[in-house]
Amino acid sequence: MTVLYYMHDPMCSWCWAFRPVWDDVRQQMPDSMEVKYLLGGLAPDSDLLMSAETRSMIRRHWQVIEKKVPGTRFNYDFWSRCDPRRSTYPACRAVIAAKNQNPMLEDAMIQAIQHAYYLNARNPSDDEILIDLAYSLSLDVSRFKNDLHGADTQAELMSEIRTASNMGCTGFPGLILEDRGAFRHIRIDYSDAGMMLQQLSSVQAL
Repeated sequence: MTVLYYMHDPMCSWCWAFRPVWDDVRQQMPDSMEVKYLLGGLAPDSDLLMSAETRSMIRRHWQVIEKKVPGTRFNYDFWSRCDPRRSTYPACRAVIAAKNQNPMLEDAMIQAIQHAYYLNARNPSDDEILIDLAYSLSLDVSRFKNDLHGADTQAELMSEIRTASNMGCTGFPGLILEDRGAFRHIRIDYSDAGMMLQQLSSVQAL
């Protein structure tokens, strides 16, 4: 089967901007293609608060995205309500923990993290936020807590990061199509699902 790999991080702001078009791609892509998610892991675990310089840089980054991808919204209250840390691995492990309980909830956890972070000004670097999201998805919260920092979950995250890197992923979001043993990068478009669907169809027609 042909596989479309989606490389991402649940706390990647460009992945958030790509979300609406990515949903369209998934809904319209050929049934013969399987989608597999690979976590890229933007920032390792850290208890250090972001510096004022880093906070300012990310705020400016959000503003750039809002201009380049109309319709993308960010809740800037995050910067006054939360104590931001440059740490996305907890959110990545939350996605794995959810998927391991129910593969159908992998994308639901990604979306829940994105909504918490970008719309509701909640910090997905904090365990209590991730646990609350697990509860909202009706996951086994006790198991989720154990898995969130479990060795097996961390090992799976590092394996996905290595796989994405070995496939040539250099940024997020990323799309790579595996077809008949060959890997082909699919050019990302933040406004036009049709452009990416055309690329997928062209590869299959070869």
